[in-house]
Amino acid sequence: MQELHDAPLAELTTMRVGGPARRLVVAETIDEVVDTVREVDDADEPLLVVGGGSNLVIADAGFPGTVLQVATSGVEVESDDSCGGAMVRVAAGENWDDLVARAVAEGWSGVEALSGIPGSTGATPVQNVGAYGQEVAQTIARVRVLDRRTQEVRTFSNADCAFTYRHSVFKASSRFVVLDVTFQLRVADRSQPIAYADLAKGLGVDVGARVPLAEAREAVLEQRRRRGMVIDADDHDTWSCGSFFTNPIMSAARFDALADRVRAELGDDAAEPPRFPDASGDVKTSAAWLIDRAGFGKGFGMPGPAALSTKHTLAVTNRGSATAADVAALARRVRDGVHDRFGVTLVNEPVFVGHEL
Repeated sequence: MQELHDAPLAELTTMRVGGPARRLVVAETIDEVVDTVREVDDADEPLLVVGGGSNLVIADAGFPGTVLQVATSGVEVESDDSCGGAMVRVAAGENWDDLVARAVAEGWSGVEALSGIPGSTGATPVQNVGAYGQEVAQTIARVRVLDRRTQEVRTFSNADCAFTYRHSVFKASSRFVVLDVTFQLRVADRSQPIAYADLAKGLGVDVGARVPLAEAREAVLEQRRRRGMVIDADDHDTWSCGSFFTNPIMSAARFDALADRVRAELGDDAAEPPRFPDASGDVKTSAAWLIDRAGFGKGFGMPGPAALSTKHTLAVTNRGSATAADVAALARRVRDGVHDRFGVTLVNEPVFVGHEL
């Protein structure tokens, strides 16, 4: 276990903003994680748990307590057969994309469309990470956590996690600290059905087709690279939290009202907003589409070194020396602009620490 004081936090996040932590603890075992959390809670001090830092915007003032970086490692294959599938328990600190790469190499199907997503495995159930028609809720069997209220280790089944779109019981509060995640994956050499038209087009197949796992992974990575969604230290478009806003979900009647508002704002010949069915029975539309049609194109920026990605309007990026205040100001401008134009309030995906959007 490592312990530092007045440690800069910007380098721990993919947005690369944030002031210092009063204390930074890097925990490499579950016992170190549990002991640190219990110590901080017993002292009634502030605690911030960090994994890969891909979903955090930390204030320029930093964090006035203990930041716990979970750096645990280990992948345990509990079973691997064609009947029950592969049951794989993964330490919270394991790099997510490394796990996906291994799954593809081993012939474990179910997470290949989640290739290239930055961050740690322990963060994936918190937000129910998803992309290209897959989300971790489809493959998580159980999540082991430390319950800060009781100071006991608990195991949550998939149903206990209360997964919804980009949300779970773990995101609702800071009560639970994820220790490890167990996935149940199909043993197969082919992907789950390709769900997105752009991905299918890149693969040269129809939507719903299954392709070799390695081909599916590479196609997803290529799509993400084109959008600046694969971490590259030399590309400022990737100095971000990925998709900054969730796709709005609304009733069919509310969507029809939105379509009317779009025509009123942009003209009768304007295209209708994208419409996708949601598992809840409601309608999902595209945040990126709304941002662009509200006048915030690729590369849009304000005074200061924060701007929308030059590749994708859904990513707020740090062009090299942005502060958390710069990032928040730009995100606020985009959110408010979309609301003023179309009456839809976008919800941010990343968590703001020490400040608000």
